[in-house]
Amino acid sequence: MKKTLRATLLKKRDSIPPEQKAGKDAAIMERLFALDAFKKAKSLLLYASFRSEVDTTGCMSETIRLGKRLILPAVDSRRRELKLYEVKEVSELKPGYMGIPEPVIKKNRQVTLGDIDLIIVPGVGFDRECNRLGYGGGYYDRLLGGTTGQRLRAKRRITALALAFEEQITGKIPAEPHDVKVDMIITDKGEICCHVP
Repeated sequence: MKKTLRATLLKKRDSIPPEQKAGKDAAIMERLFALDAFKKAKSLLLYASFRSEVDTTGCMSETIRLGKRLILPAVDSRRRELKLYEVKEVSELKPGYMGIPEPVIKKNRQVTLGDIDLIIVPGVGFDRECNRLGYGGGYYDRLLGGTTGQRLRAKRRITALALAFEEQITGKIPAEPHDVKVDMIITDKGEICCHVP
């Protein structure tokens, strides 16, 4: 069921006309920048947008401009996990796993989830209960879930939010016990708040 839903939602997202997508991207970024969680965050984990995802290029630049720490994931496919690295300039990104832009790996730039104030995750689809349908690799579920991720998020009150087009919101995502919900979804039409620490 997840596979079929993923294909349907990707098709919907891919079919948004470029000029319409640009307006939606701008509306989402405006909402994100106005959010208290963004304003207060000294460091944030962001994803580098790929294909038809909500464009995060401007968000990366704005985060650096505001003097916040910008952290991006790099996929360790052997261990099937995300490693997190601080990025000082957007130009430091290079094509990584499946062509997705990733930070250049520098050991002195590696950080942990405990160093982050705000987490922004990608996704294929979401429902109004903040369930997330990812790309099928389980990387973000492993990062945010499990004992360590959940304990850290609760202890440090770290908000995990998603950026999505309204076309990506669906009736019900078939969630399994290991699937991690986000606290909030920001769309081009508004916010869906489920739990903000």
